[in-house]
Amino acid sequence: MPDCAMVDQDRKEDGVDAIRTFRRLRSDKRGATAIEYGLIAALIVIAMMAGLSTLGGGANGMWGKLATRVGAVM
Repeated sequence: MPDCAMVDQDRKEDGVDAIRTFRRLRSDKRGATAIEYGLIAALIVIAMMAGLSTLGGGANGMWGKLATRVGAVM
């Protein structure tokens, strides 16, 4: 059976390792930068989709008129 003092020491060391890991992760800014770039890219895509859906109706009407005129000539 393990000695209780050794078990307590292992738990303390695990806690210290967890705190060190947490501090290291908290000071690491690379992940935050990647998330920011991802959010910016998502906003650009949303803006493009909104713009294209707005312009899409006008382009559809233009191609419809062109098809009607070409059909009338032929």
